[in-house]
Amino acid sequence: MTSDKEAKVADLRSQANKARWHILSTVTSSKAGHIGGPLSATDLLVSLYFSELNIDPADPHKADRDRFILSKGHSAIGLYSVLALRGYFPVEELATFDHAESRLQGHPDMRLTPGVDASTGSLGMGLSIGIGISIAAKKQARDFHTFVIIGDGESQEGQVWEAVQMAPRYKLDNLTAIFDLNGLQQYGWQEGESDRFDRSEPMGHIDLEAVMRGFGWNVISINGNDIDEILTAFDQNRALRDSGKPTAILAHTTKGAGISFTAGTFKWHNGIATDEQLATARAELIEGASK
Repeated sequence: MTSDKEAKVADLRSQANKARWHILSTVTSSKAGHIGGPLSATDLLVSLYFSELNIDPADPHKADRDRFILSKGHSAIGLYSVLALRGYFPVEELATFDHAESRLQGHPDMRLTPGVDASTGSLGMGLSIGIGISIAAKKQARDFHTFVIIGDGESQEGQVWEAVQMAPRYKLDNLTAIFDLNGLQQYGWQEGESDRFDRSEPMGHIDLEAVMRGFGWNVISINGNDIDEILTAFDQNRALRDSGKPTAILAHTTKGAGISFTAGTFKWHNGIATDEQLATARAELIEGASK
């Protein structure tokens, strides 16, 4: 007999497959956008929007909704795909991605797009925005939680570490930072055989868990492409809401995850799929998943 959690995980995997298909096909159609970073974060985004966040697509500005910030704003098509599947706007609108006058620009714009809580794109700023929102929630005695997804490449920005130091000072247990540790950024060089892929991992040569604990954060480490582990991490995170500390979820992912020809290669940081590649992806994500 299938348990409730197994059924939930299966449903979320199905949504993640759909989101991945929309990411690849939309970027290919628009001839603009990123691939690898959105795909590495897809399981995290789907799990947040379909399971964890207290949100209402019919009321995107609900005062006590949970907030989500995509700090790695160049992965916007990943967020838009999940927002569309969740009902914030029609899936068909994805076809306008990055077009003039579209609500779905290359980086998230909170003035345009339903469900977007922060305009991002200048890397390194998302956690600072999340801290401001979390402090405001504390001061106003509002019971909502703020989540921020941070890329490991953007974690080289100094502002990220200024924010990391600040959050524990204000005891922001209403703030969760999710590090999407996909091991690759657009540029880099091979460091050694210990690297996961064909370029040096941005955060792969430090003990990030020890660093975050040292700064005063709760830390949960997971496989960020395993939905079962993601849901367990969210359960653990909820149990820490009165800890007086912010929480960091270190999500070890694969860049380009979920599609055979994009997984684990820096060359698919961005790119346009061929007709043959689209057919392969559709077979893997949609047709194969339905059998």
